[in-house]
Amino acid sequence: MSVSYKKLFKLMIDKDIKKKDLKAMASIGNSTMAKLSNNENVTIEVLAKICDAMKCTLDDIVEIIPDSNEGNVDE
Repeated sequence: MSVSYKKLFKLMIDKDIKKKDLKAMASIGNSTMAKLSNNENVTIEVLAKICDAMKCTLDDIVEIIPDSNEGNVDE
């Protein structure tokens, strides 16, 4: 399973927010922004800061992408 932050970057475009602005608004660092840009895992705390700063929900900024072989798991 992987994550995608494409929704976040689309929302930033829609709201005319640059990466440097988001870093300041959400009090996140350069390394965290780099992780987001590379679709790497970040903590829920970071995502919560971003949601608070952008007045949105987690679902507005993150998409969980299942691996192709995970769809056949029995519960």
